[in-house]
Amino acid sequence: MTLVPTSIPDLSTTALYGYQNQTNVTQCPEHGWDWLTASQPVYILILTVLGVVLNIFVLLVFCLHKKPCTVAEIYLSNLAAADLLLLSCLPFWAINLANDFNWPFGLFMCKVVNLGIQMNVYSSIYFLVLVSIDRYLALVHPLSHGRMRRPKYAKLGCLLIWSFGLIMGVPTIAFRKLKYFPEYDVNACYLEYPNYTTEMLCERMMIIFSFVVPICIISFCAFKIIRTLRVHSVERFSAEKTEQKATTLILAVLLAFLICWVPFHLVTVLDLLQREEVLGGCHFTNVLDILHQISTYLAFFNSVLNPILYVIVGKNFRKKVGEVFKQWNIRRRATMESTSSRLSCTLKTVR
Repeated sequence: MTLVPTSIPDLSTTALYGYQNQTNVTQCPEHGWDWLTASQPVYILILTVLGVVLNIFVLLVFCLHKKPCTVAEIYLSNLAAADLLLLSCLPFWAINLANDFNWPFGLFMCKVVNLGIQMNVYSSIYFLVLVSIDRYLALVHPLSHGRMRRPKYAKLGCLLIWSFGLIMGVPTIAFRKLKYFPEYDVNACYLEYPNYTTEMLCERMMIIFSFVVPICIISFCAFKIIRTLRVHSVERFSAEKTEQKATTLILAVLLAFLICWVPFHLVTVLDLLQREEVLGGCHFTNVLDILHQISTYLAFFNSVLNPILYVIVGKNFRKKVGEVFKQWNIRRRATMESTSSRLSCTLKTVR
């Protein structure tokens, strides 16, 4: 038996199958994980560099633009911040993988890094829930719920989402441990639940609150939005082109999120069924191991994909980028002219 990641880094990476689940899984033949330690650290580091640069660019555009952010932009900027949080934690896991799961950063970072990744799992999906509700109110109920779409309420909603993500990360803080496994000669950053009941409770809570509930809300809002755009005439929205453009971007971001994250959550459900002994068998276990890795890093890719979508699909965002660069050029020219003027005055005084 080898030390393998039974889930993703933010949940139970570097857990031992035999230690965490004493079932027929331990009787399965060993399989090589050399490809994991060889290829994934490089992939993670590439994702990190691209994602950090692109998400910082998005935040700078929203922050430096002369006009205040709209409600949708407040949500999208917080989504970029959540992605940035995840990406800042991934290099630690790249080093951990390259180091054969021997965690070199100590207990404090073991808890903090996994807390950051765990917060992203919850906060990113719920920021999309908020932005879906905002689009729903803007297009389906544009008159009756206009007061709810105010920046101060959007900021309060974002604060609640961050707080919710922190609360849902409490099990990570409580149960993450730095444990030495003599049979593998590694100090592993290990998620060790006090008992099986607690483990299953935490796994079910994650599936319900990070997948089932938000997906239901997002699906309802998206269905209503698409139906409204199809049923009503284009003339009705002729004065609301900005709302239409924003909605197109939001739907693209939602679709990308679902493509990247739904496989991970489905694999998590299958993993839960395996540990409940509803599903089993060595072949199924080996396939599930591979699916864990593929779905995990597909989910991480979403943090890089969002900023790219803003540029490709978001016409308003591209307009903001152009205006920010114009502002920067104007300020740069003004600074250069001011410097040139002061230099000229100084030279005249010297003469």
